[in-house]
Amino acid sequence: MQILVFEDRRVDRLFPSACARPAYALTCAGETLGEWLDRLNSRSVVALVRPHLQSVAAAARPAWQVSSGSAALEGAEPTLFVNARLVPSAGSFRRLSRIVAEGRDCVHWSGEDVACGYAVATKPPSPIEAARIGDFFRLAGVEAAGQPQAAVAGSPGEADPWPMLEYPHDIVRHNLSSFSENVEARIARGSYQQLRDGLFVAENVKLGEYLTVDCSTGPIVIESGASVGPYCFLRGPAVIGAGARIIEHSAIKDSVSLGHTTKVGGEVEASVIEPFTNKQHYGFLGHSYLGSWINLGAGTCNSDLKNTYGEVKMEYRGKKVSTGMQFIGCIIGDYSKSAINTGIFTGKSIGVCSMLYGFVTTNVPSFVNYARLFGQVTELPVEVMVSTQKRMFARRNVEQRDHDIRLLHDMYDLTRDERTLAGEPLSL
Repeated sequence: MQILVFEDRRVDRLFPSACARPAYALTCAGETLGEWLDRLNSRSVVALVRPHLQSVAAAARPAWQVSSGSAALEGAEPTLFVNARLVPSAGSFRRLSRIVAEGRDCVHWSGEDVACGYAVATKPPSPIEAARIGDFFRLAGVEAAGQPQAAVAGSPGEADPWPMLEYPHDIVRHNLSSFSENVEARIARGSYQQLRDGLFVAENVKLGEYLTVDCSTGPIVIESGASVGPYCFLRGPAVIGAGARIIEHSAIKDSVSLGHTTKVGGEVEASVIEPFTNKQHYGFLGHSYLGSWINLGAGTCNSDLKNTYGEVKMEYRGKKVSTGMQFIGCIIGDYSKSAINTGIFTGKSIGVCSMLYGFVTTNVPSFVNYARLFGQVTELPVEVMVSTQKRMFARRNVEQRDHDIRLLHDMYDLTRDERTLAGEPLSL
């Protein structure tokens, strides 16, 4: 069997969280879809990603064949098609495993988009484009396990729709709903020592004195090489990634996922923090998603609840979107930074490679110095971010490669319209 994981036409709606990484590399409830796919018994994995991510994605997963535009498939091999926006949950993995075990042609829809499909008797064309995958299943007459909602209202397809990431706040929503099953699956397949009821640690974990742990709401997993300082409070469910460091007097609680090599302090609640990001000092972070290589200055806090206690609406590229959530904090793209005592208002989206100062009362474009409190929002040259990236990588013993630099230039070009249409007086 071969797997084709593809980014479809709606992946751009996941900006800024999926600007610097493919959608299958987004962490949710301690897992990525890519990690789940690696656990399926497949001969090969082919990934169709956006052009600016091809080199980065190939370097991140050398065993995969990564392409943009179209992908070559082995015609004689059964093929599992997986949308890169599929929520990376243990439930999704079980359903994908059942499809493979049943071994028959099928397609599962999420609205008008293919969530996943399997082709055994019907051979897909090679090469195949992401935009043509739905047409392939339709034209081949493959049995639809869930009809497109726009075509068949009230279709008797699947009673339990396939969960998909439609907008960045869905990462926070599914992080909460999928955390318990994901962490239980992690414990079942891993090799951990249970230090006390609900607390599971891997090798070389360091725990400080006077640590308080509450696993009444879910287990806590601490991966190899991680450390927790003294006087900390941990409440599950939670996953602390390999080599992560939790600073003394921290509170980590209620569905927190910390990526590897993160450094975290203060209070963090119901949030996802990708690898290599620092929130070292005091301050609150709640119901939020942070990309990689972010640094939050001391005292940076965000709000995750409106004063009216109402549903939070978020704005994505000028479009208001109802989240259906009472608690939602901020979405911060890769490489962005905040100065000390920065305050981020409820439901704000911060682009990639931006610097924040003072109060963040609006969405923030990519590649800007945002000091709206002082009447300035200025463009940040890409050359500054290249130099900053090199210094940051060196601090973590990571080599800055050509494709890392190319990614910054590509993201700068891709987000140029943001800085033009942001509604802010850019002082260039």
